Amino acid sequence: MVNDSRRRSVPTQETDTMPPEEKKRRSNGEQREVRWVQIRLIPIWLRVVLILLLICGAASLGAMFGYGVIGGGDATDVFKKETWQHIFDIMNGKE
Repeated sequence: MVNDSRRRSVPTQETDTMPPEEKKRRSNGEQREVRWVQIRLIPIWLRVVLILLLICGAASLGAMFGYGVIGGGDATDVFKKETWQHIFDIMNGKE
């Protein structure tokens, strides 16, 4: 269901491509056609930024939970460079 309170009516624009009978009809005082335009409460670019921030936050919290609770370490150690260097050394077979 669409909330009509977030919509606004905008009269359509007259163009040069309009047929002459349409121009004559509109010049005789008939009402113009009204077109509904959706007004965005949150712009698309802000939605993208918010989604990216939420993804980064979820990844950070998941890494903290995994390292601190499941792994038995300190949750804030997940943000240290030495921790990730150790993980990459294990993945590459250096240890």
